[in-house]
Amino acid sequence: MQNHPYPDGPRLLADIGGTNARFALELAPGALHAVQTLACADHARFEDAVRVYLAGVNARVKHAVIAIANPVDGDAIRMTNHHWAFSIEAARRALGLDTLLVVNDFTALAMSLPTLRPGDLAQVGGGAALSGSAVGLVGAGTGLGVSGLVPSGERWIPLHSEGGHVAFSPLDEREVTVLRHAWQRHDHVSAERFVSGPGLVLIREALAASRGMAPDKALAPSDIVTRGLSGGDALSLEAIDCFCGMLGTVAANLAVTLGARGGIYIGGGVVPRLGAYFVASPFRPRFERKGRFSEFTARIPTWLITAPYPALQGASAILADHLADHLVQGRATASRSCTEAAHA
Repeated sequence: MQNHPYPDGPRLLADIGGTNARFALELAPGALHAVQTLACADHARFEDAVRVYLAGVNARVKHAVIAIANPVDGDAIRMTNHHWAFSIEAARRALGLDTLLVVNDFTALAMSLPTLRPGDLAQVGGGAALSGSAVGLVGAGTGLGVSGLVPSGERWIPLHSEGGHVAFSPLDEREVTVLRHAWQRHDHVSAERFVSGPGLVLIREALAASRGMAPDKALAPSDIVTRGLSGGDALSLEAIDCFCGMLGTVAANLAVTLGARGGIYIGGGVVPRLGAYFVASPFRPRFERKGRFSEFTARIPTWLITAPYPALQGASAILADHLADHLVQGRATASRSCTEAAHA
């Protein structure tokens, strides 16, 4: 059955990371149109990027939701991994919107998980999901996102987490060496310092320094992946190997913290670039290496999210719930007003 277009026009969906901002119009439930990616660095302000996108697709919208790689607490937004800062309410007025929701990007990604189909996922390793259990979500991109879903009756409650900033915990001598290198410049070394795109660069730099090699500071994360997987750069391949093991530790920590028998999902922009290598990488063995809880994590499935725009799907669900709740509240208010008028 085909979904009907929204009566008040298309809705604007956005997924904003530290590097790129992806925009789309949702014409009807689940019907995404004109998906475009803009570089954040090309626009001085968040509002400028929105205007450029809307002008390019020649659209006017009333309702919008922004999934952003940042904590969302109140009206003021200041991005952790980019310079954009704005007031949600001021941006709503400036853009002429009736509704502007801003949510954490991994909260939005978590809300997409119940909507994903088998073709949107690739299982890494064994395990089977236990129905009705919590699920976890981790993803490496410009930063490290962490979230999850807890079941509540027929609905799911997303976790508003900044778990990427927990202290990094090494599991072998190589990781201790990498951590010591990072301590030279950071008082607090979070998991995000290594399990992210910039983290790949830092890992390779630390490995080079430990062997008396000069770091190649011109390398970007994508260069390290390309050089490592092509077989032409052993140090880059080792950095990728180390990264995957660290991600396994982060995922296992989340699994035991949440009791995530429903599974752990892997998102973000880094892991999909690793292709088939990731399946054979240290990720899953490390995930199952949990001491007295190794049997517990071995039973938990881990999936790589392969859907093209999952955070936009989750953002859409959040906006739809918000507008539906406001419609119900509006009807309830109108009903009370009529009842009060009748008894006046």
